Amino acid sequence: MTIIDDFVCFNTNGLYCKYGDFYIDPVQPVTHAVISHAHADHAISGNNNVYSTEATLSFMQLRYGKNAAKVLYSIPYNNPFTIGDVKITLIPAGHMLGSAQLLMEYEGLKYLYTGDYKLQTDETCEPIEWVTTDVLITESTFADPAILHPDPVEEIQKINAIKTNILLGAYGLGKSQRLVKLINTYAPQKKILIHHRIMPINAIYEKLGFPPGKYQVYSRKLMKNQDEFVYIVPPFTFGSYIKATGVKRLFASGWENLQVNKQDTLFISDHVDWNDILQTIKQTQPKQIWTLHGNGIHLKKYFGDSIVVKLLN
Repeated sequence: MTIIDDFVCFNTNGLYCKYGDFYIDPVQPVTHAVISHAHADHAISGNNNVYSTEATLSFMQLRYGKNAAKVLYSIPYNNPFTIGDVKITLIPAGHMLGSAQLLMEYEGLKYLYTGDYKLQTDETCEPIEWVTTDVLITESTFADPAILHPDPVEEIQKINAIKTNILLGAYGLGKSQRLVKLINTYAPQKKILIHHRIMPINAIYEKLGFPPGKYQVYSRKLMKNQDEFVYIVPPFTFGSYIKATGVKRLFASGWENLQVNKQDTLFISDHVDWNDILQTIKQTQPKQIWTLHGNGIHLKKYFGDSIVVKLLN
């Protein structure tokens, strides 16, 4: 059996599998879309048929309402389904609640699309699961030997030394819930306030059995007190508070350019780093590696002639 070089490829609508006539995380509305997770750069509105996990569909409905899709198909993890001639199985990806890898089987070969994924422990989502594959189609956001993510527990414990109120910027979906859980566990004296736009997302987490822990909705009256509050806000709000006084401003991210204080950084990433990708390759045992959503050149150099590494974008 020979690996099909064009099993998936990019066109103007996104990543397309012509053998099943479906798209994976399309960037334009299509007839059949398999969505790996609910972040807006992977899950757009307006598709005809969307196949994804219950959590992903819930987040899409919250964000897009009736425009989420004409038909939503809720697919449990590890429950194969078929589109065209391709059998697809959703495997937990560990990136955020409901995130999935796509195991695609066609003519006796397996192609595993990771979507965004992480190996770090996160109590607010399903942990990553491993399957072997012939082709690993991996995100390569941080596929660089120079990038190694620090321990998120050690990072969150930094805020124990900050005795003033904290304005903590974070993406509302996935990151904010992880931060609430981490702060409750490793900085329990902190009192967590949540921006009102994050509250409906938290409600879905709680409904689906992944409560992030103690928090309360933000009020200006509360924040006037210096009582070690941590106010978690989405990026658009964080940016509008650039001149805020009486608080320490932090932004929780794996991206260096989003850190706002040289003396106080909070590097907490929901993506794999270099060592994580190497661990993933060891676990999945692919014959070929295809990279996307980043730069796979370092993997190509690392493996040389020992394994085929193809850059999809």
